[in-house]
Amino acid sequence: MPMNKQQVINSLINEVSVPNKEFGSAFASTNIALCKYWGKRNAELNLPMTSSLSISLGHLGACTKIGFAAGTTDQYTLNNAAVSENTVFYRRLVEFLDLFRPTADTVFSVTTQTNIPVAAGLASSACGFAALVKAMQDLFAWPLSLEQLSILARLGSGSASRSFWDGFVQWDAGVREDGMDSFAYSLEQEWSELRVGLLHIDNKPKGCSSREAMQATVETSPFYKLWPQTVANALTVTKQAIIDRDFWSLGATAEANALAMHALMLSTTPAIVYTQGATLDCMRQVWCARAEGLNLFFTQDAGPNLKLLFLSKDEAKVKELFAQVEIVAPFATITKPVECLHD
Repeated sequence: MPMNKQQVINSLINEVSVPNKEFGSAFASTNIALCKYWGKRNAELNLPMTSSLSISLGHLGACTKIGFAAGTTDQYTLNNAAVSENTVFYRRLVEFLDLFRPTADTVFSVTTQTNIPVAAGLASSACGFAALVKAMQDLFAWPLSLEQLSILARLGSGSASRSFWDGFVQWDAGVREDGMDSFAYSLEQEWSELRVGLLHIDNKPKGCSSREAMQATVETSPFYKLWPQTVANALTVTKQAIIDRDFWSLGATAEANALAMHALMLSTTPAIVYTQGATLDCMRQVWCARAEGLNLFFTQDAGPNLKLLFLSKDEAKVKELFAQVEIVAPFATITKPVECLHD
């Protein structure tokens, strides 16, 4: 029998949560999918149609502190600004935290700082929900594994399931109706030379959420039936490329996977278009540079911004091509932002 979110949580946290301390805090890295899942087999539990594989972005992500507040309504602060109760963001947090309140009159205070743009296609919801779940574990001292925390975070945002580890992470789609086999885990391979470059083309919140776009794609694209096998093939090639340190295969597969996903969105009714003119200009720059011998690829999520993939030896050339690029070394020593260390 299918389960709802509360039943999943109750199966993992089978006792009433009692605060372990005054507040809990945690940091979670954002992650960028190299093989994307795009589409859900169960929207209630955020169960994906396909598995996916991502790379975490080290120090880029969200730092969250959760405690208790007086009054009758939750208090949310995002990047030093109070979040209005009339926003989708506020309602989404309330809906999620309703699943974890020790008593009906529990009121939470949540403060989050991010060092990435919010709702701009840079996986802010992934690190946001992962940091929130980790902060709640700190607050309530849940005896849960990372895989179990991955399941909890998935209930808030599917991609959040992948934000509990550094490096390469795979999220298995699973087959069970209750979703208890749908969680992420770390891949053992490291790749110190790998670089990810963030091209901030437009950091304003997008007009169509990923959730809405996924649902529309699954329901109306005549080509969606081809997507699961496309992803399965991409996963096989990508995992072997990581093992072999075959950068060309990794980059080419990630780029093709992203373009296929956006092609699906173009085929929905009505079409969903995140790509802007500046996005296309940057794509053309990448293609031209590659034709001239530079090993450079891109991937794109549900937004106009691009993520470049290249190796450390080409860092200077990429900076020359894109002066505004923000470069991340995913396998460098990971340190949490200072504000997370002194809560």
